[in-house]
Amino acid sequence: MDRINVPPAGPMDLPLSLLEMGCSGRFELITHPLPGQPLPPQSTLPHGLPPTSLSLETEVEKQFLQDPSWLPIHDTDFAFQKFLKVTQREVNVNSLLNCTPSALHSGLSVVRDPTTGMLLDFTEVLLENTGLSAKNSLSFQRQPGPPSESLRGSNTNYPFLPGGMEELSLDQIKKKSELEEDVDFEKELLRVPPGLKAGMDFTDNDAKVAKAEVNLMSLLSTLDDITEWQPEEEEKEEGKGREEAPKLPRTNSLEDLGIKDAVSSSSPPGKGKDGKTKTNENPEENKKWAIPVNVTSPCDDFYKRIPNPAFKWPFDLDVFQKQAVLRLEAHDSVFVAAHTSAGKTVVAEYAIALSQKHMTRTIYTSPIKALSNQKFRDFKNTFGDVGLLTGDVQISPESSCLIMTTEILRSMLYNGSEVIRDLEWVIFDEVHYINDAERGVVWEEVLIMLPDHVSIILLSATVPNALEFSEWIGRIKKRHIYVISTMKRPVPLEHHLYTGNSTKTQKEMFLLVDAAGNFLTKGYYAAVDAKKERTSKHAQSFGTKHTHNTTASQDRAVWLTLLHYLSQRQQTPVVAFTFSRTRCDENARSLDSMDMTTSVEKAEIHSFFQKSLSRLRGGDRQLPQILLMRDLLKRGIAVHHSGILPILKEVTEMLFSRGLVKVLFATETFAMGVNMPARTVVFDSIRKHDGTGFRNLLPGEYIQMAGRAGRRGLDATGTVIILCKAGVHEMADLHVMMLGKPTILQSQFRLTYTMILNLLRVEALRVTDMMRRSFSENHRDTQAHEKRIGQLRQTLSSLPPLDTEGQLSDLLPYYHTMTELRTTTEALQRAILESVNGLKALSVGRVVVVNNKQHLNALGVILQVSNDSVNRTFTSLIICEKGNEEGEGKGNSSDAFPHLYNTALFIPEGPCSHTVQKLKLQDISAITLKTLKVIPDRIIDNYNKRQQPRFRHDPPGQAISTATQELLRLAEASPGGIPNLDPVNDLQLKSVDVVEDSMRLRVLQDSLREFNCIHSPTFAEQFARVKERMSVQEELDRLLFLVSDQSLSLLPEYHQRIKVLQSLQYVDAGGAVQLKGRVACQISSHELLLTELLFENVLSPLAPEESAALLSCLVFTQNTQVEPHITNTLQEGINRVLSVAQRIGELQRDCGIPQTAEEFVSQFKFGLTEVVYCWARGMPFAEIAQLTDVQEGTVVRCIQRLDEVLKEVRQAARIVGDSVLGSKMEKASLAIRRDIVFTASLYTH
Repeated sequence: MDRINVPPAGPMDLPLSLLEMGCSGRFELITHPLPGQPLPPQSTLPHGLPPTSLSLETEVEKQFLQDPSWLPIHDTDFAFQKFLKVTQREVNVNSLLNCTPSALHSGLSVVRDPTTGMLLDFTEVLLENTGLSAKNSLSFQRQPGPPSESLRGSNTNYPFLPGGMEELSLDQIKKKSELEEDVDFEKELLRVPPGLKAGMDFTDNDAKVAKAEVNLMSLLSTLDDITEWQPEEEEKEEGKGREEAPKLPRTNSLEDLGIKDAVSSSSPPGKGKDGKTKTNENPEENKKWAIPVNVTSPCDDFYKRIPNPAFKWPFDLDVFQKQAVLRLEAHDSVFVAAHTSAGKTVVAEYAIALSQKHMTRTIYTSPIKALSNQKFRDFKNTFGDVGLLTGDVQISPESSCLIMTTEILRSMLYNGSEVIRDLEWVIFDEVHYINDAERGVVWEEVLIMLPDHVSIILLSATVPNALEFSEWIGRIKKRHIYVISTMKRPVPLEHHLYTGNSTKTQKEMFLLVDAAGNFLTKGYYAAVDAKKERTSKHAQSFGTKHTHNTTASQDRAVWLTLLHYLSQRQQTPVVAFTFSRTRCDENARSLDSMDMTTSVEKAEIHSFFQKSLSRLRGGDRQLPQILLMRDLLKRGIAVHHSGILPILKEVTEMLFSRGLVKVLFATETFAMGVNMPARTVVFDSIRKHDGTGFRNLLPGEYIQMAGRAGRRGLDATGTVIILCKAGVHEMADLHVMMLGKPTILQSQFRLTYTMILNLLRVEALRVTDMMRRSFSENHRDTQAHEKRIGQLRQTLSSLPPLDTEGQLSDLLPYYHTMTELRTTTEALQRAILESVNGLKALSVGRVVVVNNKQHLNALGVILQVSNDSVNRTFTSLIICEKGNEEGEGKGNSSDAFPHLYNTALFIPEGPCSHTVQKLKLQDISAITLKTLKVIPDRIIDNYNKRQQPRFRHDPPGQAISTATQELLRLAEASPGGIPNLDPVNDLQLKSVDVVEDSMRLRVLQDSLREFNCIHSPTFAEQFARVKERMSVQEELDRLLFLVSDQSLSLLPEYHQRIKVLQSLQYVDAGGAVQLKGRVACQISSHELLLTELLFENVLSPLAPEESAALLSCLVFTQNTQVEPHITNTLQEGINRVLSVAQRIGELQRDCGIPQTAEEFVSQFKFGLTEVVYCWARGMPFAEIAQLTDVQEGTVVRCIQRLDEVLKEVRQAARIVGDSVLGSKMEKASLAIRRDIVFTASLYTH
């Protein structure tokens, strides 16, 4: 301890000294020094005298009886008892040694009389798996965790084993692990445990100890704690049948020990288990997992098969619904792809009813919070026992049916929540959301992580590839998925074009697609004519450019006309889709003269509106948006988009579903998230901005929105109207949009740091397993590959052995040289053919050397070159033996490529004949320097003529015989070979590849002459064998690569991300998750940035409201025009966040992730910092709305999401042990959770 110099004690000072007792860090206070003596030393060790042995009694008397500060004033008896306790205490050394007792390895079981059920006796039964807990096992046998963690789980828990992952039972693993490696407790012991830097040293320095007689293993085997080590005797008996079984390396993943080895041909046709797997494998080999259900035939025996259904509806079910219910009763998984308003909810309702009947649980997940709230209300009214879990709300989580967003289900699965144990169904609504680039990956993760006992129900709009998608799910979950889809909409749609814009033209509505789905061009041209009549002669002279936008007054005229017309024809309620929020608001405001409600309806709207807003504070009720909306709603008009306050959106939805809102101006989100059909749907335009630029609506988007038209049971058809304001859209665009195929489901799987960390902290799950199972890797048909691998291995072992003795010793190197030569030649030929000069050289009259099945080094001359650049053919005249004009050659197998080492030209032994053939590029092995003058047409005609039976024996024509003679003469002049065109020098191909290839070619050709094997008499036969064996081996290697993790498309990115995590110290070099990694697991988005901010203490100097304002950059995504005014500390905080983000961005870039640091930093937008800061300091909402140009709804949504972030930071701070930060986050959270931003949803009341 450092000495502190204290001034000498004065008369007023109390003399006191601290005495350090020994070195345990215990201090005693000395208040009564002996008079006249200096104070004793500060410590008893290591300097100064040891303490004099004071008698214990005087010590105690002094401390307890003489020192008034110790004596209690009131309860003296109690003090005396305490004093006795101190003096008479016993020393208990064992209390210092704490050891948790091992779990009981047996329990009691009751024996009952089988007839009466009377208790007869208790017996002791041995328990298995007693040591399993959520911290060390994926099994359902493990003990439940503490009740506080039962709902959300904890991020130190293991998840339950995902379905389809286990390929082995536990017994098999136990047997395998003993096969794997018999641990020799003397030699080759591992020294350093994973994650530690140093380890044990087991080398023998002492004398050898005599071997004990007792076998320790047999003693230990009685204890159940040590189940893994069975005595060796038992093992020997078990192992008899499997002596030859291959040794397996130690491994971390269950998958590595998979059945692959059990079924591979190398293992013996084993006893017991292995034998079973073999027989079971066969039917599974080409099993189809997705089973399409036929919905066309009626389901007559439905009520016979389900006499007492779990749920009854007031209406009769459609065929597809009956089929789905039958499948649910059989506990199968289903994928229902049905049109909008076909009644998919029936399937979900039946599943919920079933699980209530079975006393299990159902989870219903939806992509959008608004949809979750709505479903909560619907199901609550139907079933009663329903709970809701979203980021900010938690209502009765113990219910049998839980409604939640997909993200929450994902975190429950990763964190091993106890809810999963009782789960029977998971219902995924709006599965086509898997196409969402940002969040699609969550669906895939959840589907992969769901355990085996959970059945899956997928509900989706119609998608073209439902079968393929279901096949994928079936394959990863190893269970059948029944695919049920509807043929047509229950209420057909009619699509119109509308060109009216005044009372005179208000009836100009033209039918474009009728209810049967026929495209009527007549209607299209009528619309074009109607539009043309009105455009002035002046405008017509400029041609029909309809890019000019319409002005607000023109818009207003169109809307007034249309709505007037529709309300006359009783076509309300109308949903008008507009692809811009400002346009929505303007359109609604411009209808100030329109009133579409009766006085009774006005009263009803007024009372509902007042009742809904009664929960708001006085000031909040006067917000401009609310006043404006109240005025619009009374006239039956409403607006619905993300900028509207959530409570107003809900009011609008409820009034709309009651039929009191006649016209609703909405953006696309309304169609995605809200199930509210109307009679008519109007499209303001068919172009939208998708974040990068303007484009036409995709068929899928159009159908999703148009599908809101037509209410089942109320309308015979739904009406869809497209406004032609500026001009009529192109017919082709309309046709594609209305009748095109909807978007297919595509995988948006990507690696996120949270996913990687969550999987790394569990040894038995690996990220590559997750990647292998993702929908993006769906094309990998591993099962078929493995079957083929087995066959190829079989083939390899049955091939005759190679003879590589004596002369043939260099056969294999020869084969490899040949293969390389072949690939090099092909590459060169391709380069020549793709170049201009090469094609010029290969023109009519060029002499070439031909090698194919029929010819060996024969000369030919080119007569014709085909035009198609893909498979170019060269019609040529080639010389050959008499009698070999047609045939497949004299059995000269091209397998041995003799022409590559034998350049001698073909000279016929007998009379010379000729043939005309179409050659491919591969057949031409060399382009010579020679050309001949030929007359191609005559030669070809003459040859073709002589192919007919009548002219078969005519002599060849003049042109042919001349050419043949010339070729023969050339061949005889230089039998060793004709000089060829050199690609580099003659054809002027100077690219690096070509030069390298041609040099390599020369080297290889020279090296061929040095091989001995060519001269062996059995060379051809042996070479064919090598070729056969090698081709099998090559295919085997290719398939093994495809089955291995190396072929995963995301593998490189995975390694890059691991590198980022290692350099930030989230995981260590061995892949073990460190503290920072544990923290990042808690955080759902922008995990790296938040964790870095935590560990760099960026939030520490800030006040609670400032830290909330700073973190708003993680949830706000729009751009603002307004510059926020903020405090200096906040500005510093922003700069630090940006510098941390810059650092992470640069690190990612260095590790190879293709995102620039600028892109990474620009995701964080600080436009709302001032707003959040003021809100957290208590400013009313009306004033906050003035601070920014961001719409109210967006601000509310942001602050709500910010609250979720604050919760995550609070939990993270708890893990790190930073209680100050934790309580600060709690304060910040309390500060923003108030008033209109956190009014509970109307649906949850």
